[in-house]
Amino acid sequence: MKILLLEDDPLISEIIIERLRSSGYIVDYAFDILEAQKFIQKLDYDIYLFDVNIPNGNGFDFLEYLRSNEDKTPTIFITALNGIEDVKNAFRSGCDDYIKKPFELDELEVRLENIKRLYNLGTEIRIDENITLDQERLILEVNNEKRHIRDKESQILRYLVNHKKTISNDELSTSIWDYDEQPSDATIRTYIKNLRAIIGKEKIKTVKGVGYRFIES
Repeated sequence: MKILLLEDDPLISEIIIERLRSSGYIVDYAFDILEAQKFIQKLDYDIYLFDVNIPNGNGFDFLEYLRSNEDKTPTIFITALNGIEDVKNAFRSGCDDYIKKPFELDELEVRLENIKRLYNLGTEIRIDENITLDQERLILEVNNEKRHIRDKESQILRYLVNHKKTISNDELSTSIWDYDEQPSDATIRTYIKNLRAIIGKEKIKTVKGVGYRFIES
């Protein structure tokens, strides 16, 4: 699922992006409204996350402009503005939710899940530049070619992508399988082999004596 984050604070942006990407979201980042407009003109998004006080304009006005141009993308404001008039202005401009800074990242994820439920948004995530995974339908798409995969293959791939380090067989086993279903090393090797056949051998590196590591483009 694709999210556009409009936020002019680099530290807050970095924290939000790291958390959401680790949860499987595709996140693009815009520092100001001009950047956000360029993204929106080129790409479709499932959800917008907008700050309000940003360079080149105001988040409320920007969303109102998008709504006037038939852009119905669900939008959450994340802002330090906490007066009741600010909240009213936010919803008048067409937002779907409002988070006051400072906030917990868990709260943001809960609100995103609610938006996904209300709008029946999909479960597709970007694995790499030309690789996407539909977690619900278990479809792995590489260079516009779609292949069905097993649930365990999907879980292994997501785990390798989300943890930017070398992962041992033991870690994969304890993180993905139930205690009474621990797989053999041969089973894990088979799943890795199947994934490599789809996304390319170079994308999953074997670190001899240690485990596996996903290689980003």
